[in-house]
Amino acid sequence: MSRPRTPRRPDVTTLDLVGGPEALAIELHPADERWPGRYLDHRRRIQDALAPADVDIEHIGSTSVPGLAAKPIIDIVVTVDDITAEEDYLDPLLAAGYELRVREPGHRLVRTPERDVHVHLFERGDPAVDEYLLLLRDHLRSDADDRALYEDTKRALLSRRWDDMNDYADAKTDVIVAIKARARAARGQ
Repeated sequence: MSRPRTPRRPDVTTLDLVGGPEALAIELHPADERWPGRYLDHRRRIQDALAPADVDIEHIGSTSVPGLAAKPIIDIVVTVDDITAEEDYLDPLLAAGYELRVREPGHRLVRTPERDVHVHLFERGDPAVDEYLLLLRDHLRSDADDRALYEDTKRALLSRRWDDMNDYADAKTDVIVAIKARARAARGQ
Protein backbone atom coordinates (compact mmCIF):
# COMPACT_ATOMS: atom_id res chain seq x y z
CA MET A 1 0.00 0.00 0.00
CA SER A 2 1.47 3.36 -1.04
CA ARG A 3 1.55 6.34 1.24
CA PRO A 4 -0.66 9.26 0.31
CA ARG A 5 1.43 11.56 -1.86
CA THR A 6 2.36 14.75 -0.08
CA PRO A 7 2.98 17.99 -1.93
CA ARG A 8 6.39 18.17 -3.56
CA ARG A 9 8.88 20.21 -1.60
CA PRO A 10 11.97 22.05 -2.84
CA ASP A 11 14.96 19.88 -3.65
CA VAL A 12 18.42 20.47 -2.23
CA THR A 13 20.35 23.19 -4.06
CA THR A 14 23.95 22.21 -3.38
CA LEU A 15 26.15 19.15 -3.45
CA ASP A 16 26.58 17.34 -0.14
CA LEU A 17 29.43 14.83 -0.49
CA VAL A 18 29.08 12.84 2.74
CA GLY A 19 32.53 12.05 4.08
CA GLY A 20 34.31 14.45 1.71
CA PRO A 21 36.69 13.59 -1.13
CA GLU A 22 38.09 10.07 -1.21
CA ALA A 23 41.31 8.94 -2.85
CA LEU A 24 40.82 6.51 -5.71
CA ALA A 25 42.80 3.29 -5.39
CA ILE A 26 40.98 1.10 -7.87
CA GLU A 27 42.10 -0.70 -10.99
CA LEU A 28 40.23 -2.14 -13.92
CA HIS A 29 39.29 -5.77 -13.77
CA PRO A 30 38.46 -7.95 -16.77
CA ALA A 31 34.74 -8.40 -17.34
CA ASP A 32 33.44 -10.75 -14.67
CA GLU A 33 30.53 -13.13 -15.26
CA ARG A 34 29.54 -12.69 -11.58
CA TRP A 35 28.66 -8.99 -11.98
CA PRO A 36 25.12 -9.58 -13.32
CA GLY A 37 24.40 -11.91 -10.39
CA ARG A 38 25.65 -9.35 -7.89
CA TYR A 39 23.40 -6.78 -9.53
CA LEU A 40 20.41 -9.13 -9.20
CA ASP A 41 21.20 -9.72 -5.50
CA HIS A 42 21.16 -5.96 -4.85
CA ARG A 43 18.11 -5.47 -7.05
CA ARG A 44 16.22 -7.86 -4.76
CA ARG A 45 17.62 -6.11 -1.67
CA ILE A 46 16.50 -2.72 -3.02
CA GLN A 47 13.06 -4.05 -4.04
CA ASP A 48 12.58 -5.54 -0.58
CA ALA A 49 13.64 -2.30 1.11
CA LEU A 50 11.40 -0.12 -1.05
CA ALA A 51 8.34 -2.39 -1.28
CA PRO A 52 5.60 -1.53 -2.04
CA ALA A 53 6.82 1.69 -3.68
CA ASP A 54 6.72 1.88 -7.46
CA VAL A 55 10.38 2.07 -8.49
CA ASP A 56 12.33 1.10 -11.57
CA ILE A 57 15.73 -0.55 -11.05
CA GLU A 58 18.39 -1.02 -13.75
CA HIS A 59 22.02 -2.16 -13.90
CA ILE A 60 24.15 0.64 -15.36
CA GLY A 61 27.83 1.45 -15.66
CA SER A 62 30.67 -0.61 -17.03
CA THR A 63 29.78 -3.76 -15.08
CA SER A 64 26.48 -3.84 -17.04
CA VAL A 65 28.30 -4.10 -20.38
CA PRO A 66 29.39 -7.65 -21.25
CA GLY A 67 33.05 -7.82 -22.24
CA LEU A 68 33.97 -4.40 -20.83
CA ALA A 69 36.73 -4.18 -18.23
CA ALA A 70 35.56 -2.20 -15.23
CA LYS A 71 36.22 -1.10 -11.71
CA PRO A 72 34.53 -3.86 -9.71
CA ILE A 73 31.73 -1.53 -8.57
CA ILE A 74 28.15 -2.44 -9.45
CA ASP A 75 26.26 0.72 -10.43
CA ILE A 76 22.48 0.65 -10.18
CA VAL A 77 19.95 3.34 -11.07
CA VAL A 78 16.64 3.53 -9.21
CA THR A 79 13.87 5.90 -10.25
CA VAL A 80 11.42 7.16 -7.64
CA ASP A 81 8.28 9.25 -7.90
CA ASP A 82 9.60 12.22 -5.91
CA ILE A 83 13.31 12.73 -5.22
CA THR A 84 12.47 15.19 -2.44
CA ALA A 85 10.44 12.57 -0.51
CA GLU A 86 13.55 11.00 0.99
CA GLU A 87 11.54 9.34 3.73
CA ASP A 88 10.04 7.08 1.05
CA TYR A 89 13.32 5.69 -0.25
CA LEU A 90 16.37 6.95 1.63
CA ASP A 91 15.36 5.81 5.10
CA PRO A 92 14.48 2.27 3.90
CA LEU A 93 17.75 1.97 1.94
CA LEU A 94 19.78 3.11 4.94
CA ALA A 95 17.92 0.55 7.07
CA ALA A 96 18.84 -2.09 4.46
CA GLY A 97 22.53 -1.38 5.03
CA TYR A 98 23.36 1.19 2.37
CA GLU A 99 25.13 4.44 3.33
CA LEU A 100 24.42 7.92 2.01
CA ARG A 101 27.32 9.29 -0.04
CA VAL A 102 25.85 12.04 -2.27
CA ARG A 103 22.88 14.37 -1.97
CA GLU A 104 22.64 16.87 -4.81
CA PRO A 105 19.87 18.45 -6.89
CA GLY A 106 17.90 15.69 -8.57
CA HIS A 107 20.23 12.88 -7.46
CA ARG A 108 21.06 10.84 -4.40
CA LEU A 109 23.68 8.13 -4.12
CA VAL A 110 23.85 5.41 -1.52
CA ARG A 111 26.42 2.65 -1.46
CA THR A 112 27.47 -0.41 0.45
CA PRO A 113 29.92 0.06 3.33
CA GLU A 114 32.42 -1.91 1.21
CA ARG A 115 31.91 0.70 -1.56
CA ASP A 116 31.42 -2.03 -4.15
CA VAL A 117 27.80 -1.17 -5.02
CA HIS A 118 26.60 2.36 -5.86
CA VAL A 119 22.86 3.03 -6.05
CA HIS A 120 21.98 6.21 -7.96
CA LEU A 121 18.51 7.56 -7.24
CA PHE A 122 16.72 9.87 -9.65
CA GLU A 123 13.17 11.04 -10.09
CA ARG A 124 11.18 9.14 -12.71
CA GLY A 125 11.49 10.95 -16.05
CA ASP A 126 14.86 12.54 -15.28
CA PRO A 127 16.80 12.72 -18.57
CA ALA A 128 19.93 11.46 -16.80
CA VAL A 129 18.37 8.01 -16.60
CA ASP A 130 18.00 7.75 -20.39
CA GLU A 131 21.57 9.04 -20.71
CA TYR A 132 22.81 6.17 -18.52
CA LEU A 133 20.63 3.51 -20.10
CA LEU A 134 20.08 4.26 -23.75
CA LEU A 135 22.96 6.49 -24.68
CA LEU A 136 25.72 4.84 -22.73
CA ARG A 137 24.95 1.33 -21.49
CA ASP A 138 22.94 0.12 -24.46
CA HIS A 139 25.23 1.79 -26.99
CA LEU A 140 28.36 0.31 -25.42
CA ARG A 141 26.70 -3.10 -25.43
CA SER A 142 26.25 -2.87 -29.21
CA ASP A 143 29.23 -0.82 -30.45
CA ALA A 144 32.61 -2.57 -30.17
CA ASP A 145 34.61 0.50 -31.26
CA ASP A 146 33.13 2.80 -28.62
CA ARG A 147 33.38 0.04 -26.03
CA ALA A 148 37.13 -0.26 -26.79
CA LEU A 149 37.56 3.53 -26.74
CA TYR A 150 35.85 3.76 -23.37
CA GLU A 151 37.94 0.95 -21.90
CA ASP A 152 41.19 2.45 -23.26
CA THR A 153 40.25 5.83 -21.78
CA LYS A 154 39.57 4.31 -18.38
CA ARG A 155 42.87 2.41 -18.47
CA ALA A 156 44.80 5.57 -19.31
CA LEU A 157 43.08 7.57 -16.58
CA LEU A 158 43.49 4.88 -13.96
CA SER A 159 47.24 4.82 -14.62
CA ARG A 160 47.29 8.23 -12.90
CA ARG A 161 46.85 9.01 -9.20
CA TRP A 162 43.49 10.56 -8.25
CA ASP A 163 42.85 12.29 -4.94
CA ASP A 164 39.11 11.92 -5.43
CA MET A 165 37.02 9.42 -7.36
CA ASN A 166 34.83 12.28 -8.60
CA ASP A 167 37.85 13.84 -10.33
CA TYR A 168 38.46 10.56 -12.16
CA ALA A 169 34.80 10.47 -13.22
CA ASP A 170 35.00 14.08 -14.44
CA ALA A 171 38.12 13.28 -16.48
CA LYS A 172 36.09 10.79 -18.56
CA THR A 173 33.51 13.43 -19.50
CA ASP A 174 34.80 14.38 -22.97
CA VAL A 175 34.91 10.75 -24.12
CA ILE A 176 31.49 10.01 -22.65
CA VAL A 177 29.98 13.08 -24.35
CA ALA A 178 31.44 11.96 -27.70
CA ILE A 179 30.13 8.40 -27.24
CA LYS A 180 26.66 9.69 -26.34
CA ALA A 181 26.67 11.94 -29.42
CA ARG A 182 27.40 8.92 -31.60
CA ALA A 183 24.69 6.97 -29.78
CA ARG A 184 22.18 9.77 -30.48
CA ALA A 185 23.19 9.80 -34.16
CA ALA A 186 22.80 6.02 -34.35
CA ARG A 187 19.32 6.35 -32.85
CA GLY A 188 18.42 9.15 -35.28
CA GLN A 189 18.12 11.77 -32.54
